[in-house]
Amino acid sequence: MKIEKITILPGRDKKGNREGFGKIEIIAGQKIGIVGSTGSGKSQFLYDIDRLAQGTTKTKRKILINDRTPPAEFRHDASKKIIGYLTQHMNFLTDTTVKDFLETHLDARGKSHKKHLVEKIIESANKITGEPITAELNLLVLSGGQSRALMVADLAYVSESPIILIDEIENAGIRKEKALELLSEKGKIIFLVTHDPRLALNTDKRLVMKSGAISQVIHTSIKERGIAHYLSWIEEYTLEVREDIRVGKRIEELKLICTPL
Repeated sequence: MKIEKITILPGRDKKGNREGFGKIEIIAGQKIGIVGSTGSGKSQFLYDIDRLAQGTTKTKRKILINDRTPPAEFRHDASKKIIGYLTQHMNFLTDTTVKDFLETHLDARGKSHKKHLVEKIIESANKITGEPITAELNLLVLSGGQSRALMVADLAYVSESPIILIDEIENAGIRKEKALELLSEKGKIIFLVTHDPRLALNTDKRLVMKSGAISQVIHTSIKERGIAHYLSWIEEYTLEVREDIRVGKRIEELKLICTPL
């Protein structure tokens, strides 16, 4: 089943008041930021999406797929789950190599041309992490950043999940913008809980949570995207300086920082 659109129908806030929107529609390839203070309902929102809620969670929200109630197996059969989940706390526990892990997953998904895909996945993961990953590395020795980069690439090329939930990866040790770009290029719908302004302003729209409810839906403006690009440039430059320091270079001047448009 091709997922072309998700529709969120309103539920209730923590006091039982109805959320103040008619419906929210999200199409394939869009990135949606979930923002708000601690305790505002961000994690519950992800839970509702993950469960494809049908009015049975505490928020009473309903989630439609392609304008219809999702098939029951999408919610109850783990083998037909259409949602992938990426958190900032993720490490492998399997004693095997990167190559063997990816080949096993490719076999399970019925993917052919394994060698080509394994190389592509590792190449993409290495664009997300600053610590090189090789096919023969054991999963147990991967750092947190390497593990998450590998999982992002795996979600992009191997997983059939058309919907990806990402929970606060700002401290995950990876190049966040490149990770999101890779997933959205594959036509996946991405829900991103974040406190990072660079990530929030790099989404198509953001849902502002308050008291357990979606209080605002803000469509990202061109100017906001320009600010996000500027902030990302600063982040990339910071990473460059960090790597120079790690290898013993002396830092004696800064690049000229231009004013954003």
